[in-house]
Amino acid sequence: MRKEDMTNHDLFDLNHTIAKLLFERHTYPWEVIPRIGEFITSLGELLPEEEYNHMGKAIWIHKSVKIPPTVCMADNVIICKDAQIRQSAFFRGNVLVGERAVVGNSTELKNVILFDGVQVPHYNYIGDSILGYKSHMGASALTSNVKSDKSLVKIHAKDGDIETGLKKLGAILGDFVEVGCGSVLNPGTVIGPKTNIYPLCSVRGCVDGGCIYKRDGEIVEKRV
Repeated sequence: MRKEDMTNHDLFDLNHTIAKLLFERHTYPWEVIPRIGEFITSLGELLPEEEYNHMGKAIWIHKSVKIPPTVCMADNVIICKDAQIRQSAFFRGNVLVGERAVVGNSTELKNVILFDGVQVPHYNYIGDSILGYKSHMGASALTSNVKSDKSLVKIHAKDGDIETGLKKLGAILGDFVEVGCGSVLNPGTVIGPKTNIYPLCSVRGCVDGGCIYKRDGEIVEKRV
């Protein structure tokens, strides 16, 4: 995937997130990552009181959403209409959950945007990441958001590395991406729309949209 194919408009249908304005202010998704927290705070103050419960300092939860008593939640959180939050989910802050999204048992979220219809239903860690419309992480699939040497994360595009200036950057998933159980998405991974990742994969770099990622070096286009 080339840099020109990784714009917010290439990867996402922005009509499927309450954060549309944030994405429209920037060209690439990694530019959005460090601005999630401040956007949530400013947006939350504008949400209608008849639709959202304002809890704590900066938590807004749509009145259609049920929160189990075992959920742990820090500030700067917005949870949109008809989202499903399951037992023991952990919101570490700066989290925006779209409409009808599923955040499952023991899933941990930190500095993320989940578009509408996203599913992270079973033991997932999603940090410093963006998951596009109706993308899905299989059980125990994780994002790794810090390099082992703690250096700044680069995006490894086909036409050269892109300096993000970020120490923490997880994964960017386009719309309708399916990630198999037990897979790890390494720092700075970008996956194009409608791509499937096989279970137990370690993915790094950029994967074109409309593909099947079987393992490193074995990526095939989907049949029409």
